[in-house]
Amino acid sequence: MENNIHPHQFQIDRSQRAQLMGHEAVVIWFTGLSGSGKSTIADLLERQLFEAGIHTANLDGDNLRTGLNKDLGFSNEDRKENLRRIGEVAHLFVNSGLIVLAAFVSPFENDRQLVRQIIGDNQFIEIFINTPLKDCENRDVKGLYAKARAGMIKDFTGIDSPYETPLKPDLEIQTANISAEEAAEKVYQLLIERKIVKK
Repeated sequence: MENNIHPHQFQIDRSQRAQLMGHEAVVIWFTGLSGSGKSTIADLLERQLFEAGIHTANLDGDNLRTGLNKDLGFSNEDRKENLRRIGEVAHLFVNSGLIVLAAFVSPFENDRQLVRQIIGDNQFIEIFINTPLKDCENRDVKGLYAKARAGMIKDFTGIDSPYETPLKPDLEIQTANISAEEAAEKVYQLLIERKIVKK
C-alpha cells in the first residue's frame, strides 16, 4: 500500500506563503496541567496577533475532541494518537503560512517531541504554563479535578497520571504571580525577539 502513495510536490511552499502573509509561520504549543490557563493565554495572544494583522489558527483540546478526535479516549495510546493527529493538522496550517496556537495538556515528553518532529524543530515553539496543581484544582472551572478525586475520571493528569515537565521549553511562564494578559504579552515579546512577527 505504501508503495502506491506519492505525496504531491506543490509549486508554492511554506516560505512563499509566509512571505505573502508578512510574518513567519510557526506552531506555539502551550502545555501544562488542566486549568493552568493554557487556552485563556492562547486566546489572549491570538487577539493581540489578530489586532496586529497576523494570520492565525487556534487549536484547543476540547474543541478537537468533539470533532476530529471524538473517537479517542484518554488512555496513553489514545492520548498519543490525539496529539499525533493534532500535530499533522498544525503542520498543514503552518505550511499554509499561519501562526498556530495549540493548547493541550500533552503530559508526556515523548508525545511532545513527536509533535515537534511532525511540525519541524524550527517551526515549533514550546510554552510551558507552569501552574501549581493546587491552583489548578482551586480553579477547577470544568469540575474535572473533583470528579478525578472522586474516582469518576481515571488516568487524570496530575491526580492518577503523571505530568512530565518539559525539559527545554522555549518559554516557561509561572502563573502564580502574573495575570493571563501578562503571560500572553511574554509570548508575544518572544515572537518579536525571534523575528517571527514585527515589533
